[in-house]
Amino acid sequence: MQQNCRIEDRGTHLVVVNDNPQRRNALTPGFYDGLRAALAQAAAEPRIAAVVVTGAEGFFCAGGDLTMLMTAQGMTHARRRAAIEDLQSLIRSILDCPRPVIAAVEGGAAGAGFSLALACDLIVAARDARFTASYINAGLIPDGGLTGSLTAALPPALVAEICLLGRPVEAQRLLDLGAINAVAEPGEVLAAAEAMAHRLAQGPAEAQAGIKALLTGARAALMDAQLDAEVEPMAIALASAEAGEGIAAFLGKRAPDFAALRRR
Repeated sequence: MQQNCRIEDRGTHLVVVNDNPQRRNALTPGFYDGLRAALAQAAAEPRIAAVVVTGAEGFFCAGGDLTMLMTAQGMTHARRRAAIEDLQSLIRSILDCPRPVIAAVEGGAAGAGFSLALACDLIVAARDARFTASYINAGLIPDGGLTGSLTAALPPALVAEICLLGRPVEAQRLLDLGAINAVAEPGEVLAAAEAMAHRLAQGPAEAQAGIKALLTGARAALMDAQLDAEVEPMAIALASAEAGEGIAAFLGKRAPDFAALRRR
């Protein structure tokens, strides 16, 4: 078992649990390794019809661990780029997996957690779940393909609102706009996602793989371009004074004072 990741084999599908609840399931290298292993297993074993990704203890994923991101300010530019490219590679692994990947979102998804959910083929969310591109609140720039996924899924005005203002968007609104597939009552999301996986298991695996390849290919140009384009701006942003202020404010549980930086 990879650290901060549980892989549960349900016979017809795998459930991958981001198990870092003390940090609201922030992303860790151990989770990356675990999810990659599950995706590889699903691709290799015909009995596995789908991979369900969820978070432990009622929250999907808070995105990057800001304590770890604070240390990135002291890294070389090359190391910051490498860390961001690791996330971009994980997103590509989800897109390239021949089996459908289902996000089961309880509580909420923020930052790279939002990116992770949108990279999945199907999304089931709790009725009260909130999705937030919280990068701007920490003086950062989206990664994980979020700019591509949002642009493909939502109207431009809402994408700008989500990314520039950092306002949460409710699951019901995303359902109404067709960006997620279903909502369920809180506490019932994983069961609903697994029911979806069971339905996929009754279908033709080769045809499903062919359909997923076509759907992924249809948005490949946009996603590839954005996954590449996000790396350098995020690497620069991680070393900026704005990120220093935003991350320190979050960790200190206070409002960031970005305006003071403009006055310097």
